[in-house]
Amino acid sequence: MKPLPENPMTHVRWRMIIMVMALCFISHLNRSSMSVAGTDQIMQRYGINPVQMGGVYSSFLLVYSICMIPGGVFIDRFGPRRALMLVGFGSAVFAALTGILGWIGLAGGSLWIGLILARGAMGCISSPLHPAGARAVAHWFPAGQRSWANGIVTAAAIAGVAASYPGFGALIARVGWPTGFVICAGVTATITIIWSLNSTDTPSSHLQVNATERAWIESGVVSVTKNLGDEIGWRDLICNRSLLLVTLSYSAVGYFQYLFVYWMQYYFDKVLNLGGATSKYYAGFLQVALAIGMPLGGWISAHWSSKLGVRRGRSLVAGGGMAASAILLGLGVICRDPVWIVVWFALAHTALGASEGPIWATAVDIGRSKGGTAAAICNTGGNVGGLLAPVVTPWVGGILGWSWGISLGGAICLLGAFCWFGIHPDAEVKRRTASN
Repeated sequence: MKPLPENPMTHVRWRMIIMVMALCFISHLNRSSMSVAGTDQIMQRYGINPVQMGGVYSSFLLVYSICMIPGGVFIDRFGPRRALMLVGFGSAVFAALTGILGWIGLAGGSLWIGLILARGAMGCISSPLHPAGARAVAHWFPAGQRSWANGIVTAAAIAGVAASYPGFGALIARVGWPTGFVICAGVTATITIIWSLNSTDTPSSHLQVNATERAWIESGVVSVTKNLGDEIGWRDLICNRSLLLVTLSYSAVGYFQYLFVYWMQYYFDKVLNLGGATSKYYAGFLQVALAIGMPLGGWISAHWSSKLGVRRGRSLVAGGGMAASAILLGLGVICRDPVWIVVWFALAHTALGASEGPIWATAVDIGRSKGGTAAAICNTGGNVGGLLAPVVTPWVGGILGWSWGISLGGAICLLGAFCWFGIHPDAEVKRRTASN
């Protein structure tokens, strides 16, 4: 069949992708704002020590990881539109509840328990966020453009984290942390209402998408799913070798990213002795580099997918980006000039970010009719890898030195890159279809 001509980005798809980005931005700002409030006001004011505050932070991530696969099942059952409505309104409720706990004047111990419960509940309700965003992208973009679209969505999430430090910090400095959370809850609810009124699960159900564009968008969906067997069972999904390898690869990405989130400021400040203010600036700069790499990698993936095919284009960018990231991290570790250390680390983070879009797009395509669940499985792997980095890094650093602790992240990332040599989703589906 003759391929359809390239279709430019229309206002409907722009609106859809911007709304998904807005939900990711505000959701990640809501989750990271807790650490800003904890550092700036809560710990000192209520006598909550860093270990206890760490329990509040971890309550979100732990419940978020546990609920990830059930969240994926919800997406496949009810669609990404309703899943993102659940995330948005739920996040608004529990952000408001976080602030209300401060308004009612709880003492330190009672407040600590309340925060753990509220943030854990927010972790549960937030679990469908990224799988639902990836599933929405799969519904609205042909295969060749999904890596790019997923890249800008995940970049918006990182931008939310980066904005929380200066933005939410300035807000609570003016109005106090309880009111700051309630204001963010209102913003979250407003964005979710806009999403609810303007979004649909598929182009076929959107009144402003004409027949030509609908056929062009859905041509990509048909070529990746229905022709290769759209229906996929749980056993097929769990035993899918390509999905396992994508998940392992994303575990390596998660390890690398959480290494940077939790230990780069410490590494710059305590190990390299660069000073507190400089260390914060450098650590924040690395997050900006990651956000830049995400849409850049998606764009490169779309370019090479049109020349080499979707699978090869994605594998080249994801695997190549992870391998480059490991090498660049190694250059930063052996460097002695602080400026060049930051430059190499930033380039490593940019290269790592390039893998995000292809990974999410591949996971959803592998899942076919259970794309949300497949994306959730992949994201669970990323969070498991992320949970290891905060513990393993200082342990290795204490025994072998911090250079080895940081370098381990590069070695793990390199192993994740090798996974892409074995990812062949189309061949697996054809083999499964033939066996049936």
